[in-house]
Amino acid sequence: MRETLHGGWRLRAVGGPVPAFLVGRQVPAVVPGSTHLDLMAADLIPDPYLDRNEAALTWMHRVDWQYATVFQAQAPRLDERVELVFDGIDTIATVELNGDVLGHTANMHRGYRFDVSESLRDGANDLTVTLSSALAHAEQMEAQLGWRQRAYPHPYNAIRKMACSFGWDWGPDLQTAGIWKPVRLERWDTARLAQVRPLVTVDAGGTGRVDVHLELDRATDRDYTAVVAVGDREERVAVTGDIAHVTVLVPDARLWWPVGYGEQPLYELTITLLADGEPVDVARRRVGFRTVTVDTEPDETGAPFTFVVNGKRVFAKGANWIPDDHFLTRITPERLQRRIDQAVDANMNMLRVWGGGIYETDDFYDACDERGVMVWQDFPFACAFYAEEEPLRGEVEAEARENITRLVARPSLVLWNGNNENLPAYTDWGWQESLQGRSWGLGYYTELLPKLVDELDPTRPYAPGSPYSPGDLPPNDAHYGTRHEWDVWNALDYSHYRDHIPRFCAEFGFQGPPTWATLTRSIHDQPLTPTSPAFLLHQKADDGNGKLHRGLQPHLPVPDDFEQWHWATQLNQARAVAFGIEHFRSWSPRTAGALVWQLNDCWPVTSWSAVDSDERPKPLYYAIKHAFAPRLLTVQPRQGRPTLVAINDHDQPWTGTVRATRQTFDGDPLATAELPLSVPPRSTALLDLADDLLKPADPKSEVLIATASGADVHHLFAEDRDLGYDPAPFVATVTPAAGGYRIDVQATSYVRDLALLADKIAPDAVVDDMLVSLAAGQSHCFFVRTTASLHSPSTLVRLDVLRCANMAAAPR
Repeated sequence: MRETLHGGWRLRAVGGPVPAFLVGRQVPAVVPGSTHLDLMAADLIPDPYLDRNEAALTWMHRVDWQYATVFQAQAPRLDERVELVFDGIDTIATVELNGDVLGHTANMHRGYRFDVSESLRDGANDLTVTLSSALAHAEQMEAQLGWRQRAYPHPYNAIRKMACSFGWDWGPDLQTAGIWKPVRLERWDTARLAQVRPLVTVDAGGTGRVDVHLELDRATDRDYTAVVAVGDREERVAVTGDIAHVTVLVPDARLWWPVGYGEQPLYELTITLLADGEPVDVARRRVGFRTVTVDTEPDETGAPFTFVVNGKRVFAKGANWIPDDHFLTRITPERLQRRIDQAVDANMNMLRVWGGGIYETDDFYDACDERGVMVWQDFPFACAFYAEEEPLRGEVEAEARENITRLVARPSLVLWNGNNENLPAYTDWGWQESLQGRSWGLGYYTELLPKLVDELDPTRPYAPGSPYSPGDLPPNDAHYGTRHEWDVWNALDYSHYRDHIPRFCAEFGFQGPPTWATLTRSIHDQPLTPTSPAFLLHQKADDGNGKLHRGLQPHLPVPDDFEQWHWATQLNQARAVAFGIEHFRSWSPRTAGALVWQLNDCWPVTSWSAVDSDERPKPLYYAIKHAFAPRLLTVQPRQGRPTLVAINDHDQPWTGTVRATRQTFDGDPLATAELPLSVPPRSTALLDLADDLLKPADPKSEVLIATASGADVHHLFAEDRDLGYDPAPFVATVTPAAGGYRIDVQATSYVRDLALLADKIAPDAVVDDMLVSLAAGQSHCFFVRTTASLHSPSTLVRLDVLRCANMAAAPR
């Protein structure tokens, strides 16, 4: 029997720099939840996501807290086992029941079970969870184990807690505390399924195989039988000890495929434990049959990093994933589904769960399983050196064992990865000398974690880190393994993405502010400028605004007006990332993956995200959607001249004709050509462009446009700031439509990157597309979805709402 214990909790501050307004005070607490959320609900602290409130709440870093509740129960019967189970506590806790100390916790990434057979009593039971300051504990562990270098000030590498809880270059420094996952009382007088580990494979002949490894926790000795059913197939085995192995074969299993490669059939897996023929426990999973490997065999260029699913090579199109809200318990299954749907709608097939966050919840993997989104899963190590001694080592092994076992059956999970950027931190960042012989985590990444994956989950590959190159090579070598590309953004113009042809680019990105509605909801500076106090607090990157300015300057004028600066920097972010994606895809199959940093945000901030923390897509989102389109035309340099590259990410060949025209901004054709197009499935093809298409008479007022069966590319001959755009190149009309509004745009001159910033008019408004370029005479229809009934629909075509690059190049 399982009974959740989520009611009646109270919270109080019990130690540290407790402010006067909290001394002796209790407030209602929500479990699962966190201290910040409870104090906000009691109107005792402001929302830390707004204005400069984050900085006003740093006192919470060193406060100790106590959660307490009273629950009714019966004392254990003879031969009955009773355990108190916490699926997750954040982070340093002492758990007491009726005054008895049950135990201590020191790891946010794992669960804990406490035997309460001697403490539980009939009637009312007092349960308390006392949380010590995570920062104080981390500092204590650092003093005990020795100082180790990290990317940010707090010693997040000395505690097993979400690293970005201590602040990151896109995240707040709030250092949450709380009971962040369910808590319950479990009791049984026979046995329970203590562990269920299904290994799912596919035999060469197409038979699906589910090898279920079971562990029992017995209260009494009985005749136990495990019954395992997969769909309509069933097998059973007598359990004579505490472990058992049951194999179920599914002939002609339907294969699970990444989105865009096939369907995602899922089979129900049910494990029933019988005692003397009667069911006493049951566990359920959903499984999908597929094989996955990563091809790393050396070739003439170096060594690839190519995912192979069901024998088919897959180009990974995707993004890095961070926790979708810094307050994790606010993330609902529905929110995760919306976010994964946004990824799929942007033509992504992979998300990398980054190592500075968490092992995601089951709801996240459910959504990915159902939608065919491959998951690259980092172990939680990021941008730091980590001690390999106790007590940290034992916690690392415990959390890895628990989470490998929890996620082993997930068809979406295609890679375990040892860490984020800790290998180049050792070899390339100048940190090595600071170690003075101390351990730094290498043993985790090359010994402990691969050993555990091999033991518990031999069905999928493991990589020691990201970036990673084999042997003695620098981890970020472009010719081998995986690469992170951060010279662009940190130091170089985005055109320098073309300096390298990585085998797999696992991180690259460029910053931009959140959408206007999100920005103005969360920041209220008067006046609002790039250097106003609250705006700067929501810009966490080192010299972030300086990099935005320097990244913008070669391409577009840097506006003085904040609203125009907001649009220009969002546009430049979109341009930069799309430039990188198109370069990487153009080199497929040599390059086999491009994962943008990052899909999402955890609070309102200027960051690298495509979707901001209020769930609104930024212009970058639409640029990614276009650049990851299954069929793409792009102009890339090859052998010293611009070349048309056609990319076909379909299982069918792409055939037809490419029509190419060099024309004036006014629409007058100057040179035309028709090129035969024949691109095999999952391939690229290079098409030569004649000199008359590539040599403009007036580079400032001409454009090359190539189109083929719905795909097009617009190639300009100078940067926007040097082009002779018409600053008012279109006319537009608005018509009410079911669910929103239709906006029809007619180009009177060349229009580049037309965007409709509908959230400026209605906070819930979302446009179906953005960054659309039009030749003179062409038209486009946008649809804005909103529940708002606009008094004046014409506001949707105001110059600050319906914008294009022409306006950014010639700011008003």
